[in-house]
Amino acid sequence: MENMKLLKRRAFIRTLSYGTGALALTPYLAACAPKSTKKLGIALVGLGGYSTGQLAPALQETKNCYLAGIVTGTPSKAERWSKQYGIPQKNIYDYSNFDTIAQNDEIDIVYVVLPISMHKEFTIRAARAGKHVICEKPMALNAGECVEMITACKTANKMLSIGYRLHFEPHTQEIIRLSKERPFGDIKAIDTGNGYRWGSNADSWRLKKALAGGGGLMDMGVYSIQGSRYATGKEPLSVIAREEKLRPELFREVDETVFWELEFPGNVIARGRSSYNNNWSYLDVQAKKGNYGLQPAFGYGGISGKTPEGEMNFPQVNQQARQMDDFAACIMGNTPTRVPGEEGLKDMKIIDAIYRSIASGKKEKII
Repeated sequence: MENMKLLKRRAFIRTLSYGTGALALTPYLAACAPKSTKKLGIALVGLGGYSTGQLAPALQETKNCYLAGIVTGTPSKAERWSKQYGIPQKNIYDYSNFDTIAQNDEIDIVYVVLPISMHKEFTIRAARAGKHVICEKPMALNAGECVEMITACKTANKMLSIGYRLHFEPHTQEIIRLSKERPFGDIKAIDTGNGYRWGSNADSWRLKKALAGGGGLMDMGVYSIQGSRYATGKEPLSVIAREEKLRPELFREVDETVFWELEFPGNVIARGRSSYNNNWSYLDVQAKKGNYGLQPAFGYGGISGKTPEGEMNFPQVNQQARQMDDFAACIMGNTPTRVPGEEGLKDMKIIDAIYRSIASGKKEKII
């Protein structure tokens, strides 16, 4: 895997020191001036499975942006991508010369698709290079890093968006609408889960705590947490959680399966779970006049939903293409993204509290 090669070769890259500064943690309107209506160039940082299988193909369908550049530590990948997508040599970077991207006017947006431990560094470096940033989720190793990333982008007057593709997916958008309009009455409870059964690969960076920050909770649980938040339209107050580990020989450093209960205002409880040992993908909302939800709920496609009135009838879309097109439109129109860094920070505060609860065995406030 590219990221493991990179980290071995560069000894986990260098650790940079960044100041945090004061920060008002609310979505913001970018201070940058609008660009022309030309397509904006995106550079993908990290050419692993998600960039290769999802983002690069999606950029062949986008209307407001295009694949302009790549950043990789593997020369063979650089050569292959250059031929496949017609990327000129001047738009190909490695991790050591990344900062020279500041001189490249063809690249407007940097999309960080790296191990989680590297999100903060490359988001901040991209902003300082004068580029807008999309950062994959989960946003960072902890909430403190999220604050640093948001601060750096604000200081540079560049927009920061988190890769919450489902906010651009029609079934999910319907769940968000229902949370606001409440046609089926008040929400009483939520049940949601996301996960898959990990194979036998013990060398993945996702199983290294220093690189991934955690296991199934960081990777899969962020979807369940998001689902609870956009299904209620509110922010949770506290959480109690526990961990289950049935394959300790494989998940030595990170969590395998985590169960939690989020307490929302109005005494609404959202039961959530994440796993590297179970195939889950569902979101069930229990309302006064009946249940509704999605199953599958969080995949790249095939999402399906029901309400008390019947099946949801929405098309399947290219979520990543819509996500990137929307961000480019926000930049060109100088309007705020619906999934800013603050959205990633909210999820990371919850994840931090879940890990605290697992350690303490007690209910923990989300702060």
